[in-house]
Amino acid sequence: MPNRKPAIRVIFIAISLFFIAFLVAPLGILFFRSFETAEGFKLTNYLSVLSNKELMESFGNSIKISSLTAVITTVLAFTLAYAINCTRIYKPLKVAIKVGILLPMLLPTITYGFAIIYSFGNEGLLTKIIGQNLFTIYGFNGLLIGYIIYTLPAAFLLINNSFKYIDKKFIVVSKLMGDGSLRSFKNTIVRPLLGTIGGAFILSFILSFTDFGIPASIGGTYSVVATQLYQVMLGAIPDFNNGAVIAVLMLVPAVFGILLLNYLEKLNFHYDKTSNIELFQHKGRDIGFCFVSTIILGSMLSVFAVMFIAPFLVSFPYDLTFTSKHLIEAFESSSLLTVYKNSLFVALFTAIIGTTVAFSSAVLNVRTAVKGKATIDIISMMTNTVPGMVLGLSYLLFFNNSSLKGTFLIIIICNLVHYFTTPYLMAKNALSKMNPSWETTGALLGDSWLKTIYRVILPNASSTVIEMFSYYFINSMVTISGIIFLVSAKTSLVASKIKELQYFAAFNEIFILSLLIFATNLFVKLLCDYFQKRKFNHV
Repeated sequence: MPNRKPAIRVIFIAISLFFIAFLVAPLGILFFRSFETAEGFKLTNYLSVLSNKELMESFGNSIKISSLTAVITTVLAFTLAYAINCTRIYKPLKVAIKVGILLPMLLPTITYGFAIIYSFGNEGLLTKIIGQNLFTIYGFNGLLIGYIIYTLPAAFLLINNSFKYIDKKFIVVSKLMGDGSLRSFKNTIVRPLLGTIGGAFILSFILSFTDFGIPASIGGTYSVVATQLYQVMLGAIPDFNNGAVIAVLMLVPAVFGILLLNYLEKLNFHYDKTSNIELFQHKGRDIGFCFVSTIILGSMLSVFAVMFIAPFLVSFPYDLTFTSKHLIEAFESSSLLTVYKNSLFVALFTAIIGTTVAFSSAVLNVRTAVKGKATIDIISMMTNTVPGMVLGLSYLLFFNNSSLKGTFLIIIICNLVHYFTTPYLMAKNALSKMNPSWETTGALLGDSWLKTIYRVILPNASSTVIEMFSYYFINSMVTISGIIFLVSAKTSLVASKIKELQYFAAFNEIFILSLLIFATNLFVKLLCDYFQKRKFNHV
């Protein structure tokens, strides 16, 4: 089989060189620039940043609000996951929770802030319905609401997935043995899920700490580290060295969080098999969780209701006459249509190239014995650790004088690297469950390694590949943190355009662009789900 080894080595070398050029080298330059001064390499930049009261206050603010967000999000996510898996609430409500909780993921986070303003502001939709202004939205309160909405879907997915591996037989046995509700809950639910609950907390913290979109739209005077980095880099006098220091400091909680996340995975129980038995009926429990789940889901989705209403009124909230003028003007605007087409282009090619790179990396790791394949897992951990703003800034510094600057290609590559971890782990998990002898059988039948991958492995992994494509596409459509330092006038995307429209208070255009992203992502998600189910039914 002389033709098998070269193909594997070539692909491995190509992927290794790609990540050296677009992950390791840019991050190396970032660290390099953080120590660079006019007098050489010193700690001066770090001392300057650490002695800056405003910057340190923003770090403290980020840690405080991200911690509170993580606590609230984890409790809410656990409540929803428990309602779905351990109660007998109405099945349509369970379906509504599973679907509804994911809808915010189809929108850019910068839109969350504007939706909150138009919902809870002095003239907001929910303020009008309630009859009074409940709280000040700009600053801490608005950020907290936005961060919770942003992190809740991810935390829910994590906890809900782990609930599937809880053996419900032990819940029934615990009850039969006379354990009290609290003792039974602690031993049969909380203890097996302790690692996942901790993981949901850390994931929520990291997502909040590193997000730029929400504080950019509703942060007000409450300074957080993401907006400080943006102001230092794109302010009146950009300071690349101090920006590099802030970016490096942003890495610290992210790195610590990911390491802790990996450790917490060890706390999870692993049952050899699980029993999906019907739980005891408990009307009080079921009614309670039905009510609470409805409140959580309804509260979250109601924030976005204004986004579907305001663009179709003459002047919300002053003139509530229906009109399609704003929509027509938006579609007649060449600049708005151009950024939408740009976003489609970037998302599509990120999804195609990203899925190819992530799947190839997983194949090399799981289905070959190529030397050095463990480095792919290290790359995966690195991409999972580096926040989007930090990666984007490292690209800005590294490729500043290259032909890649201001191109769609650099944005596509940044998205590919930024979101690499999850699609890679999807593929790795799927490939590890397949028969390990398929490649050997193919070789004995005279097929090359590449031919076996194409004819056997890929068809059996097609459902996972579709899911990987969907993940890359949707995230590329909504991201702002990763691309805010890389877009130019010619490569402006919807998320960055929304940031620009903010300065002109053009909220109708902002909501229409947001609706376009939402509709596009929803269409792609439904289409991918359809092909996945179709493939599953044919298996």
